[in-house]
Amino acid sequence: MPAAYLDLVTALRQGFPQPVSDRVHDAYFVFSFLRALDQLDGMKSVSPLLGKSVELDYDAARRSRVDDDPVTLEHVTQTLVEHLSGMFIWGHPRAQINVIPPPTIASIIGGLLPSIYNPNLVSEESSRQVAVAEVEVSSMTADLIGYDPTHSAGLFTFGGTGTLLYGVKLGLEKACPGTARHGIRERAVIFCSERAHYACLSVASWLGIGQENVIQIPCSPDNEMRTCLLETMAREVLKGGGKIAAIVATMGTTDHFGLDDLKSIHEIRDRLVDEFHLDYHPHIHGDAVIGWAWSVFNDYDFQTNPLGFRLRTVRALAGTERRIRQLPLADSVGIDFHKTGFTPYVSSLFLVKDSTDLELISRKQSDTPYLFHDGHYHPGRYTLETSRAGSAPMSALANLRLFGKNGLRALLGHVVSMAEVLREQLEGHAATTVVNRGNFGPVTLFRVYPDGVDTFGVTEREQQDVSYRDQLRLHNDYNRRIYQLVQADALQGEGVVISLTDCYRESDYGEPMVALKSYLLSPFAEEQYIDAVIESLWKARAQIASETTNIA
Repeated sequence: MPAAYLDLVTALRQGFPQPVSDRVHDAYFVFSFLRALDQLDGMKSVSPLLGKSVELDYDAARRSRVDDDPVTLEHVTQTLVEHLSGMFIWGHPRAQINVIPPPTIASIIGGLLPSIYNPNLVSEESSRQVAVAEVEVSSMTADLIGYDPTHSAGLFTFGGTGTLLYGVKLGLEKACPGTARHGIRERAVIFCSERAHYACLSVASWLGIGQENVIQIPCSPDNEMRTCLLETMAREVLKGGGKIAAIVATMGTTDHFGLDDLKSIHEIRDRLVDEFHLDYHPHIHGDAVIGWAWSVFNDYDFQTNPLGFRLRTVRALAGTERRIRQLPLADSVGIDFHKTGFTPYVSSLFLVKDSTDLELISRKQSDTPYLFHDGHYHPGRYTLETSRAGSAPMSALANLRLFGKNGLRALLGHVVSMAEVLREQLEGHAATTVVNRGNFGPVTLFRVYPDGVDTFGVTEREQQDVSYRDQLRLHNDYNRRIYQLVQADALQGEGVVISLTDCYRESDYGEPMVALKSYLLSPFAEEQYIDAVIESLWKARAQIASETTNIA
């Protein structure tokens, strides 16, 4: 009599893709995907949500336990689909929240195919041509941003924070040789702008540099680092015997789309090396996880404008490109395809200008006796991760092939055009004002005011006049309430989905300044959906006015 477990194994085999072609089971495999997709499609409507918003019950989730016996694939599929109910549809033109794009069909397939056969990018031994895809994408992107692909190298990692972690780690080893083996034995600092991503603090914490050694340089009104202050503050650190682990140039801030002046940062770095006779070059990392995509305009003819963008859009695109073309001056660059590259999460590429820099973080062969015995490509020798899925480079490769330069130019130009339309409307109303006017990307930060506020002068007073502190706080609360009302409508499938930032900037007297945020990345965005933003804001203003009247 066969053992009971063999019956279970036989049944469970039907839940795996068959290793040898089996037309009947292959059809079942495909049909299982189609069934899930059909169920998801049934959850779509005109709203920017899948299905209906549901109350998130974490208490029930904590009571979940593993069943004793298996259940059917169909039951599992239904459960998984239900978990997407209430999810925002990022590709919906009324979804304008943060920097989350809809992935293309090609990039979804790029992520799906490796999921079936499970390649591991630790080495070509376990990934074969998927490893080739990583090299392809690294070379294509290096060429796109202006690196020499024959000397640069790239690897996919766990997110934008991961790309920054690699950059700072290389810089730390340059500034303080032997840190990997002996630990940090001297003060090392990271310089970044005050608008830089909080990942700078995370990286400093995880690398042992310490968050107090992240020196944030004040920014101009256009949200770019004041490089004169960078030079002054860097000189003070070096005079005190400190080391510079990295200078992070933010090439497209998350809230404002601010762009640091990488050329000036590079010149300052070289001057400091000469002045202080440094035996290392402080590492410059270009945090371009958002802005990298605008490198497709490096060779675009803005004068003849062959794609026919509106003149205001041309100006915005050129305004971004003038800074993005400086990326080759960085020693390393972080790139998120899952942001402005329209792939699924997570697809983050770390590029280093000089591939020999990776030797600073390489392992000895003796540390990994069970790996790297065959072939030529073994990124696991220097990656933080041993296990790296093949979905990220395959998704990125899919979109680079799908779009070409002109396709990505068209998509970026379109979302920037729609953002410009929104800005025009917001600036055309007495109750709203744009607060990141000098930035040219798809993100718009704005504030909404009650009747009777002079929006021509209010932002200047809020920024500079300490006697206006109480009024600033009231206006902050007003914008938070606007957001709550718009968000409540969005969760019911109405209106639009936008974001809130609690501090797009501090006032001169230290108060945070709140702003609403529209981040347009949907290729389906049209002017009618821009009108929907204004309508949602006006509905919220009317409700607040009604609440105030009732209280009175």
